[in-house]
Amino acid sequence: MGRKSNKAKEKKQRRLEERAAMDAVCAKVESANKLEDPLAAFPVFKKYDRNGLNLAIECQRVAALSPDTLEWAYDLTRNNMQALYEQSEWGWKEREKREELRDERAWYLLARDGGGGASGGSATPIAFSHFRFDVECGEEVLYCYEVQLESRVRRKGLGKFLIQILQLIANSTQMKKVMLTVFKHNHGAYQFFRESLQFEIDESSPSVSGCCSDDCSYEILSRRTKFGEGGPHAHGGGHCGGCCH
Repeated sequence: MGRKSNKAKEKKQRRLEERAAMDAVCAKVESANKLEDPLAAFPVFKKYDRNGLNLAIECQRVAALSPDTLEWAYDLTRNNMQALYEQSEWGWKEREKREELRDERAWYLLARDGGGGASGGSATPIAFSHFRFDVECGEEVLYCYEVQLESRVRRKGLGKFLIQILQLIANSTQMKKVMLTVFKHNHGAYQFFRESLQFEIDESSPSVSGCCSDDCSYEILSRRTKFGEGGPHAHGGGHCGGCCH
């Protein structure tokens, strides 16, 4: 009886420790989501003045954005991405993409032309990143859903600057890594993230996890923060996804 009793106690203790660890992960995500402005501590990153561009950068919750700005974000995403989606197993689904962009958990990093900011009024949006603080495979992460630039501001370093801001925010909020999904056939973006920004194929990506066939059209990429250093997160075969929203 003593041996059985000890095993039961050990199992219960492991469950308690796992639950406590997950509670701590969710608490960090919730704390990040309570911020007024994740960019407030880094005023130097609120401007982009190089390569002929003079832009104001702001970070806003989706609820703070105007309907016009959200419609612009959808139109830009569709113009840039629809053909790529149609080449994948996902296809382009307008309603789902609109809902994703307007989800209450969404944060937006916005670049505006004309020197405007949150109160800039007439300042024209020119690029954005949609991201969220979330839980993936038991880790607290900043997940980048979109980085979209209008054609006239590409190849001027702005995309790299926005991703660097996301990495900065991820570090400051103690997330373990920045994650994103990229189509393999989007060769420019894939090379940009893998070579220019040193993102690695994440352990949750289909090519690593084996969760779908070899002809899967996308990879999940990630780059660890200083809080996630020390190698891949070890986890059992549990569900990879958000758990505390």
